[in-house]
Amino acid sequence: MASDGRRDGRRPVRVWVDGCFDMAHFGHANALRQAKKMGDYLVVGIHSDEEITKHKGPPVMTEQERYKMVGAIKWVDEVVEGAPYVTTLDTMDKYNCDFCVHGDDITMTADGQDTYAEVKNCGRYKECRRTAGISTTDMVGRMLLLTKTHHNREHEAHPPREQVEELGTGHEARSPWTGVSQFLPTTQKIAQFSEGGTNPQPGDRIVYVSGAFDLFHVGHLDFLQKARQEGDYLIVGLHTDPVVNWYKGSNHPIMNIHERTLCVLACRYVSEVVIGAPYTVTQELMDHFNVDVVIHGRTPYPPDQDGRDPYGVPKDLEKFKRIDSDNDMTTSKIIKRIITNRLNFEARNKAKEEKEIRAFENLQKQMASGECFLEEA
Repeated sequence: MASDGRRDGRRPVRVWVDGCFDMAHFGHANALRQAKKMGDYLVVGIHSDEEITKHKGPPVMTEQERYKMVGAIKWVDEVVEGAPYVTTLDTMDKYNCDFCVHGDDITMTADGQDTYAEVKNCGRYKECRRTAGISTTDMVGRMLLLTKTHHNREHEAHPPREQVEELGTGHEARSPWTGVSQFLPTTQKIAQFSEGGTNPQPGDRIVYVSGAFDLFHVGHLDFLQKARQEGDYLIVGLHTDPVVNWYKGSNHPIMNIHERTLCVLACRYVSEVVIGAPYTVTQELMDHFNVDVVIHGRTPYPPDQDGRDPYGVPKDLEKFKRIDSDNDMTTSKIIKRIITNRLNFEARNKAKEEKEIRAFENLQKQMASGECFLEEA
């Protein structure tokens, strides 16, 4: 991780961010990217399973999985494991942080208190924008509903989207902050996630991997870390939604290609992403990117639709290698966790969103009261 020193001699600004980071996705990564831009060194505190269960219900991913995922996001300099759920000045002072950053929504304790009240009152709090169109709620809904509407943006306004909300949160709760909304991919967002990237240098050993990388998780992370160790520059090819659906079936991928691109770009081990890479690794692709080795994990893969071995070319060139990530996590296992704990998860989200609605209504009343006071003054 990065040093917190500065070449210009100025004391580095240390920024604190904390959260659950359950099923860490590009919305979380974007918040961390924004927070890092407010200072020089980013410290991320991650709540324990016990703390999360106490205040909002059991998380989908374990604390060890969440610690690892956040630590691999390229804007993060330091991870604090088991950070308290309520952010205090003592915690920030302990890690020498100047201020904390959170999204423009409210996080609440089990008894309905704002977890950032203390640091807000002391002027050591800043906000960043939430990433519209992505939430754990939305992803859970897609998994439970088993539709494919998230693949085709033209269908996003159709009725199944309401069912996604209901499955993710329960039909009575509609949070003004974390309900399901529409993610609008832009070239600017991709450019923001690509910042800091470099071209391969002369003599660099270039590694290529490809796949779906759906619901980007610790299994993907460990694989990419080991793949990066095979060379100096790691290129990840992402298959299109129709291709992934062809070889995985059901409603896969859960995240569309725009969302998967941002998740992979946020990983510190990844140098470049090919959006819509061909399923079969061709000679043209090998030549275009000057690939030295093509890596695949231990998971089986089907032949291409024309019967070809998708890795036939690199095998013939003796540039193909299989590696073991030593991690058996899969996208299917995450989906199984969600389905197994569906009722608990829906109850958790419903309670969370009902608290947020009450907090939002109180905030609106306070703002209205403040506006009246200013007008009278």
